[in-house]
Amino acid sequence: MLGWKQVFNQTGPTEFVFRLFTAVPEFQVLLFLLFLLLYLMILCGNTAIISVVCTHSSLHTPMYFFLCNLSLLEICYTTVVVPLMLSNIFGAQKPISLAGCGAQMFFFVTLGSIDCFLLAVMAYDRYVAICHPLHYTFIMTQKLCIQMVVGSTILALTLSLQLTALIFTLPFCGHRREINHFLCDVPPVLRLACADTHVHQAVLYFVGILVLTVPFLLICVSYVFITRAILRIRSAQGRSRAFSTCSSHLTVVLLQYGCCSLVYLRPRSSTSEDEDRKIALVYTFITPLLNPLIYTLRNKDVKGALKKAIVSKAASGTD
Repeated sequence: MLGWKQVFNQTGPTEFVFRLFTAVPEFQVLLFLLFLLLYLMILCGNTAIISVVCTHSSLHTPMYFFLCNLSLLEICYTTVVVPLMLSNIFGAQKPISLAGCGAQMFFFVTLGSIDCFLLAVMAYDRYVAICHPLHYTFIMTQKLCIQMVVGSTILALTLSLQLTALIFTLPFCGHRREINHFLCDVPPVLRLACADTHVHQAVLYFVGILVLTVPFLLICVSYVFITRAILRIRSAQGRSRAFSTCSSHLTVVLLQYGCCSLVYLRPRSSTSEDEDRKIALVYTFITPLLNPLIYTLRNKDVKGALKKAIVSKAASGTD
């Protein structure tokens, strides 16, 4: 494993700056307010889910345990990116050190990878619940749920550390390099290296396959079995209820994996830096914002628990 001392042992104090969204002050204010509003909505929505799941015993099930972890991930994931992004909207370009850029890349890739692995774990949970309902409580034990979350975290940390360390062994020409992005993501930083990056690009594709393609294939296989099991249910009401428990998860999966695959798995010759930047806005803001909305609006249990929490808070406030 490459050490961080070796990683950041570059000649000269290399710094990066992020390309501005716009130089027009009026648009800068609008973008700042928009991104800040979306960030606050993400924090509030995902915090509400964590609070409701933790305080209502009826939601202490594997599905909501994973949902709670997913919401925590979304909060951390956006917090790694958005505050720095907001600070760079106004005024002149603000530099970020080589170590700072490496740290952001490491946490961004780690949290994004855990997110993808966790979505695959949630698909397995739905598979067991629908295809083996009588054995669900025996298979999806608390111990197994914790092991799957911890395993996803360890695998993501290992892959992210190796990838980030490999990227930052590259030489970056010049004292200050402009990243055509709003964060230190792997593809735009790779473009700034003044050395051959074919090996690094191959490693990125390999990590992308492990993080995106493999979990997505496992999710697809899970949903093939889930669909077969649902179609065997005789009552229309039973089929509708079974599909509704999966539709929220499937919506998030398609959005998350679709956007990330466009950025990390496309051939470099067919990618555009501006396109990648726009797509990154989707999985930085839209997916974390949609998670609480989708899981609350399409889930009767969470909606019921939220209503109870609001009513009880309102009642305690009037006392």
